[in-house]
Amino acid sequence: MTTRTFQAGASALALMLSLALAAPAAAETASPAATATVKRIMASPGYKAAVAALDKDHERWVSDIITLTEIPAPSFKEATRAKAYLEMLRAEGLTDLEIDPEGNAMGVRKGTAGGGPVVVVAAHLDTVFPEGTNVKVRREGDRLYAPGVGDDVTGLATLLTVVRAMNAAGIKTKSDIVFMGNVGEEGLGDLRGVRYFFTKGKYKDRTKAFFSLDGGGVDDVTTGGTGSKRYRVTFKGPGGHSYGAFGIVNPMSAMSRAVDNFYLTQVPTKPKTTYSASVVGGGTSVNSIPREVWMEFDMRSEDTGELAKVEKSLLKSIADGVDAENAARSTAVGKITYEAKLVGDRPAGATDPKSDLVQYATAAFGGAGGVKYGIGSSDSNIPMSLGIPAITTSRVAVTDRTHSVDEWVEVTKAPNVQVKAANLVTILAIAGPSK
Repeated sequence: MTTRTFQAGASALALMLSLALAAPAAAETASPAATATVKRIMASPGYKAAVAALDKDHERWVSDIITLTEIPAPSFKEATRAKAYLEMLRAEGLTDLEIDPEGNAMGVRKGTAGGGPVVVVAAHLDTVFPEGTNVKVRREGDRLYAPGVGDDVTGLATLLTVVRAMNAAGIKTKSDIVFMGNVGEEGLGDLRGVRYFFTKGKYKDRTKAFFSLDGGGVDDVTTGGTGSKRYRVTFKGPGGHSYGAFGIVNPMSAMSRAVDNFYLTQVPTKPKTTYSASVVGGGTSVNSIPREVWMEFDMRSEDTGELAKVEKSLLKSIADGVDAENAARSTAVGKITYEAKLVGDRPAGATDPKSDLVQYATAAFGGAGGVKYGIGSSDSNIPMSLGIPAITTSRVAVTDRTHSVDEWVEVTKAPNVQVKAANLVTILAIAGPSK
């Protein structure tokens, strides 16, 4: 997801205890009730002790980032990292530890209420990088460089340090909290880990709030989920020699016609709606008319209806392109056919800005200055689409070059303790600190 950056220079503890006044001005501010709840938690001895623990734990947080980054975890191949992460959760004293049938690693920090609705805090295990990518972390001052070091390894490490801080301070909550490293957030993973959790997992009917730690910045809260549809379209034809069979239909031409047609589609700027012809392949040699070619398409919108319109336009563009090619050239040895396979389907959704979850996060991340509400594509899309309150919050203060091999995160202590503390107070507010 898109990230923003932040610079800070005050000491970590001072920054924490003045969080309500330190945030930059922004558009959205919290309700008086939410602000009062967050301030009450921040003034408590337990919270202050937890922030001190976050400060003390900083270098271990950095170490966790390095350790996890250097365990490769492409989408669909997260098992090794999942096993390692489960042991990290075990070391923090969580119970009900498991790797579920989809591959999610999770454990529970028990509340005092004895069951009932749970709060879920998650970060995703997978990265966009294929097997064989060099994931060795390079540290230069306060920056760590490596593919996947930010997205979302830093979220996994932030989750762990929050658990340690709660343990160190002896904080108890009313609700059980499920802490999870989930699979399949990236690309064709299609949110499969969280999708399984909310449709087949044992907590699917018990979740009252969901946090995805996946992003950067100190004054951003993602409250909306951008929906997406992704297709892999395969075009087939008889194929033949580029010289001897010249004049017969060509699936490459049909695909090109389809792309040209699709790119005439008009979409609104608000709600933001986009599309892309993204990946292409096929053919056998330069002197052969291909028998088969394929292309992948990505479509996104903040609005379900607009997304459906773009999808309809894509499918019509493909059919029209194939028909035009079959009409333009000889079909004596066969026609062009196609298969449009849906390979990604992320539902759109949103969490009401007036909900307790969003209001607590607004007070925690923005204080009196407020926060920016964003819309993105993350694990939160699934619970949002089901009507379960969900937000995506920052895992780190400063990060850039996400999804590139020169991805980096900045591990300067003060702003990162600020991010962790804001997550902590939001989690405590929604889980209900126990007296």
